Amino acid sequence: MYDESVNRNREPRSSNQGGQFANDANQESHIPLAPESSRDWPAITYEERYLDEDEVDGFVPRGKRHPEREPYYAAVVPEIADVTTVDVPSDVLADASEAAAEIARFDAELSGEFASFAAILLRSESASSSEIENLTAGAKSVALAGIGDDRVGKNASLIVANAAAMDRALELADHIDEDSIIAMHAVLLAGSHPEWTGHWRKEQVRIGGYSVHDASFVPPHQDRVPAAMVDLVRFVQRTDIATFVHAAVAHAQFETIHPFPDGNGRVGRALIHAMYRHAGLTRNVTVPVSAGILTDPDQYFQTLTDYRDGNPAPIVSLMSVAAYRAVENGRQLAGELRSVQSEWKERLRARAGSTAEGLTDFVMRQPAVDSALVQSRFGVSQQAADVAIGRLVEAGILVTASASRRNRRWVATDVIEALDQFAKRTKRARPK
Repeated sequence: MYDESVNRNREPRSSNQGGQFANDANQESHIPLAPESSRDWPAITYEERYLDEDEVDGFVPRGKRHPEREPYYAAVVPEIADVTTVDVPSDVLADASEAAAEIARFDAELSGEFASFAAILLRSESASSSEIENLTAGAKSVALAGIGDDRVGKNASLIVANAAAMDRALELADHIDEDSIIAMHAVLLAGSHPEWTGHWRKEQVRIGGYSVHDASFVPPHQDRVPAAMVDLVRFVQRTDIATFVHAAVAHAQFETIHPFPDGNGRVGRALIHAMYRHAGLTRNVTVPVSAGILTDPDQYFQTLTDYRDGNPAPIVSLMSVAAYRAVENGRQLAGELRSVQSEWKERLRARAGSTAEGLTDFVMRQPAVDSALVQSRFGVSQQAADVAIGRLVEAGILVTASASRRNRRWVATDVIEALDQFAKRTKRARPK
């Protein structure tokens, strides 16, 4: 089966020099990565496999079809649970330590503003993680999809589902095991492909190409997935590896196993945040690491290839760079939203404890509302909800998002604009 989450048929390319990014990295150039890494990290191997008749893709063009009994080569993922250590070069390890400290600082900076910014950063991270898989939607569409507006497009709904999956990952961070990973995936795909949830994949998947015979990467055969995930969970549950390195390697191993028919990239990046939270690296917010990865997604996919070849240093190095870029972008977003909050308070001057005041805080983290949502959230009548919405409209905080009087919805355009600018900054940092 074809995994639509990653559709890139690439030739491996060599990594660039370095790993010293903290002061020297040029955001307009490729991320510098260490060319050499652990001396003992196990590389994947391959085994000969054959497709069953029901696994042959009917949509493959006739000229690119292979005989059913022609073998293909699927990856065999080495066990890593008992590998002595993740041995990466000292400069890569130093960069990872600095990146972890920067994430912890950013998390602490927002600790007093948890309610307002946690949801916004979670949604920003989810949107960036989805965009790595070519699922894009504007902040307004995502906000409207978040309150059940199905007219804004499939991608927006998938991004909302990704945010829910990431939220679930954080809820399950205290005990990361096979069941919790399956639960993260279930939240992600329950609305779009429920038949793929609740279990590991039951078919062969591929990345790129028309078939397993010309794919850029063929993950392990489905028979090998359960044991590979048991081994990965044992690795995740270790406590003797630096958190930042630990999460980067676990993510790369997860993507190599590719345990689901779809959604592997998004669940794999949610796993990073679950590991950060479990280890106490983050306590309050979701650092938008995927926004940092999104500055150079091709390099990200290359580091996964490097990892499969037995070199974990590039994925660790890239995650370090991504963390710094994410924190910088996240700090700018937080500053813009603080300014918005301050302006709103001056415009509205609502009575303390009023529904209007509460609604002002609420739309900072959920920038689309309708009357029914306000009634439910604040436990007020329709009249009271409509009055509160009207106050925010008069103050220029909310604007009508639909012309129809029935099912009317409103959006906080200042927040929408800040989120769209956050997304644009990730694209501006991409190498030319």
